[in-house]
Amino acid sequence: MTQRLRDFGLTCGIMEPGPLNTITDVPGVKLGHFTLDTGDLRTGFTALLPHDGNLFRRKVRAAVDVINGFGKSAGLMQLAELGQIETPLLLGNTLAVGTGFDALVTRALADNPDIGRETGTVNPVVLECNDGYLSDIRARALTEAHAFAALDAAASGPVAEGAVGAGTGMSAFGFKGGIGTASRRFVLDGADHTLGLLALANFGNAGDLVLPDGRRPVPPEAKPQAERGSVILIIATDVPLESRQLQRIARRGGAGLARLGAFWGNGSGDIAVAFTTADPIDHDQPTDLVPLRALNENRIDTLFRAAAEATQEAVLNAMVAAPATTGRDGHHRPSLRDWLRANAG
Repeated sequence: MTQRLRDFGLTCGIMEPGPLNTITDVPGVKLGHFTLDTGDLRTGFTALLPHDGNLFRRKVRAAVDVINGFGKSAGLMQLAELGQIETPLLLGNTLAVGTGFDALVTRALADNPDIGRETGTVNPVVLECNDGYLSDIRARALTEAHAFAALDAAASGPVAEGAVGAGTGMSAFGFKGGIGTASRRFVLDGADHTLGLLALANFGNAGDLVLPDGRRPVPPEAKPQAERGSVILIIATDVPLESRQLQRIARRGGAGLARLGAFWGNGSGDIAVAFTTADPIDHDQPTDLVPLRALNENRIDTLFRAAAEATQEAVLNAMVAAPATTGRDGHHRPSLRDWLRANAG
């Protein structure tokens, strides 16, 4: 079984995690991967479904916060303007954004014959990091079929982390990066609620990483370099929120990144998307006015803290789960897991 941060006695923050400590602790959320690991290729797609229904017809309220905008994602402009998501979210590498876009459009058109005819078009959301250090990104090896495989693999329950899906070729703080996840649970008005987070970790300079206990792991043979990585954060919750509140929560992902030692360098694309599964938006809503529930603003600090803690832990889970990896042209990234084993107690 893949190890995670807590297996080494390290925790992030003070809040309790959900049962699995994953984004799939949020009811209805599903996650799937397609991994391409052969020859000089270390890449893949990761798909996240806010619910397993027709997202175009039952959209979820959402927001985006661009912490640093050195990125090539698709769909963020309309997401920011309308405050909603209407397709699954796909994560991949920088040069596969167009492929992911096409795959999401293909699925949406198949499920909704009225798109582009009786109703508007569709806004796919695809997010990316550059895996070109470990993978031959110029090969443009990812296809629509690979994106469909990730979408079809999406499931609730335990999820794979580390060098899987979109995280297969990613690096973080000079170590192997990848896909990681975490969650936090809390009570509002006597009812249990959850915030879950998925991180695609591909950022941070070697030597800058700070562990929760204050140690600063430095990978062997680390070389100074400019910050040219990226990180994608996807935050899910079942708390009823308006899009403005979701953007405020997404912004707190930056607090979790800062705890890790990141400073959001010039060449880093750091983006956080947040959505709520509560009160989905009906595409075919017949009434002029619709009800909207929202969190009491005086209680939002609970979700701010949850987002910061879950961000920190999700990135570290990605790094702990990922094995040492040698990729394109012999480029190598050691594993944080191996460092923790060598420096235990």
